[in-house]
Amino acid sequence: ILALKDSVLADIIPQLAKGREGQMFFHTAGSIPLSVFEGCNLVHYGVLYPMQTFSKERQVDFTHVPFFIEGNDSETKQLGKSIASSVSDNVRELSSEGRRRLHLAAVFACNFSNHCYALSAEILKDYDVPFSVMLPLIAETAEKVKTLAPREAQTGPAVRFDENVIASQSALLTDRPLMQEIYDLMSKSIHQLAND
Repeated sequence: ILALKDSVLADIIPQLAKGREGQMFFHTAGSIPLSVFEGCNLVHYGVLYPMQTFSKERQVDFTHVPFFIEGNDSETKQLGKSIASSVSDNVRELSSEGRRRLHLAAVFACNFSNHCYALSAEILKDYDVPFSVMLPLIAETAEKVKTLAPREAQTGPAVRFDENVIASQSALLTDRPLMQEIYDLMSKSIHQLAND
């Protein structure tokens, strides 16, 4: 099982495969296709992708982490399912293309939302307000999308297209042009999705 940085997989796999062509290989990357194993004369190869964010400082309970598996043959798929099922209650098969889209969706749901938290913390820092004041709001937002579709759970001035509030908030960011651009684009995207 190769749990490595995505960018090194294509270089490492041929080195590890040499002399082990009959062994079963798996990688764990969300955005790297199954085809990364092709050309190495491997008989069995697949993907075990745990869709979760990982940090060295935090332990993860894998029980509910969704695992997405893929294999070049039924034997590899079966072993992949068995391995994933030994740690998770949520195991599914998904193609490389599906996994690429899933990984993209995860970037929006996790990485981009966390970046928004970081931007929020930057704004609060200017007025010595701790980021912890945002935690109840974040928790409620996360709870809402357990029972409502994200589109239905969306609130705020952009959904209503409250131009006065949007313009006023955007103006507060003139000294941070990139943050202002993000604010304007996100507001436009929220309003557009709410009205589709």
